[in-house]
Amino acid sequence: MQKQSFVRGTFILTAAAFVTRLLGFANGIFLARLLGAEGIGLLMMAHPLLPLTITLTELGLPVAISKLVAEADAQGNARKVKRILVVSLSVTGTLSVALTLVSLIGSKAIAALFLPDPRAYPAMLAITPIAPIIAVSAVLKGYFRGKQHMKSIAFSDVLENTVQIVGILALVQLLLPYGLEYAAAGAMVCSVFGEGAGLLYLLARYRRSRERGDGGDSIATHLRNGKRTLAELLHMGLPTTGHGFVQSIYSAFQPMLVLKSLALAGVGTAVATKQFGMLAGYAFPLLFFPSFITHSLSTALIPAISEANVHKNGMVIHQRMDQAMRIALYVGAPSTVILYVWATPLTTLLYHSPEAGKLLQLMAPIFFLHYFEAPLHAILLGLGKASTTMWNFIVMTVFKAAAIYFLGMQFGITGVVLGINFGIVFITLLNFLSISSAIGFYINLRRIVKVAIGMALMAASGQYAHALLLREGFPPAGSLVVSVLASLLVFLLALIVTGAVDGRAALNVPSALRTLSLRK
Repeated sequence: MQKQSFVRGTFILTAAAFVTRLLGFANGIFLARLLGAEGIGLLMMAHPLLPLTITLTELGLPVAISKLVAEADAQGNARKVKRILVVSLSVTGTLSVALTLVSLIGSKAIAALFLPDPRAYPAMLAITPIAPIIAVSAVLKGYFRGKQHMKSIAFSDVLENTVQIVGILALVQLLLPYGLEYAAAGAMVCSVFGEGAGLLYLLARYRRSRERGDGGDSIATHLRNGKRTLAELLHMGLPTTGHGFVQSIYSAFQPMLVLKSLALAGVGTAVATKQFGMLAGYAFPLLFFPSFITHSLSTALIPAISEANVHKNGMVIHQRMDQAMRIALYVGAPSTVILYVWATPLTTLLYHSPEAGKLLQLMAPIFFLHYFEAPLHAILLGLGKASTTMWNFIVMTVFKAAAIYFLGMQFGITGVVLGINFGIVFITLLNFLSISSAIGFYINLRRIVKVAIGMALMAASGQYAHALLLREGFPPAGSLVVSVLASLLVFLLALIVTGAVDGRAALNVPSALRTLSLRK
């Protein structure tokens, strides 16, 4: 199987992520219209329980696998590559099955502790068996990332989402007459089916691409001699687990935290559940939609930084960092303008919920920084600074939780949004300062000014075009699409005129990605 370059791997993952994000977005719209804000709220309450189990079963190994496999592959050590995979699968498989059984046995107690609405219990039960599937899939994806074989990961993600959506289209409508709680549980069951399909594909790809030069050692031999490998994995994996554990605990408690703060603000449970559904089920999917590019970039960035770090090649490390920040800037800037200027038209068209537009517009300007957070996190992991990312996240989580609680208590759902915005600013700043202190970080102010000019022109032209089309009698959907496309063209032209991008390269996406590290 051919190894892809950093840029090519990023492009493959981005293309696949775009397809899966579109599928997931369409699926989210379908569920939102079928279940309503209250049903989406039930889904969001049950779902945060899943990352906790997965975090404990994975022990942060997928990220460590990606880094260590990249290093071993750079040294031509095929035996170590296989040993890393065997040890990881053994540990993850055993833990995931054990913790899943514990979760099922103690489901009543878990529900009493974590679920603010008991109707989310069937959905929680339905999603529990997915943990072992995701854990094993994550190990295999870590292996393919380390080998920089991104096509396997890309196709697995597309297959997973396709199977999930097909199942949801049938099962949710079938269960809806029995109540919202059972329809939500049906959606969770389809997630299990989708993950299972993705895992089967990854296993098949591994059988075709596995190492031939590993010395012929058996699995038992790799396990007996795997103590040092396990220690290397845990050295990076445990801080990543700490990061994921805190994130999972916070995600599990966030619905309770939000609902409690809203209750203290005088908001009833049903209304609070609806508001949380609008925030987590309507605003968040729109805000996170553009991040498929930066997350794909981050996936390819960890092994690329690790490989350069092994060879002590500081120039390549800074080149990769510059590429990552440039792509994040060019993705985040127009996305922020679209989500701010067209916030209410978007939520009205997609979810029939104009009130969600106010939440989206409040979050969009600050959420711009989130598009940099994933690449910054990946750079730290590639440099072996997993413990730094963990402590940065822990500190941020404590302050964000306090901000959400006290601001929510004072200002309702608006205060909750302000607390989340505070967390985004805080974690981005902490990760940036950590990288700066480790290897230095160059900020190109000229580039930022050029992009800011493009954003201003994009917003002004977009607002004008949207208002003009509506006055001329265009339908709302058509006015939205045409004005957004026109504003994106203005943004691109502004970047070309100011010299932020090469006009000829902009016509060729892979070439444009390649020139991101060359243009200043």
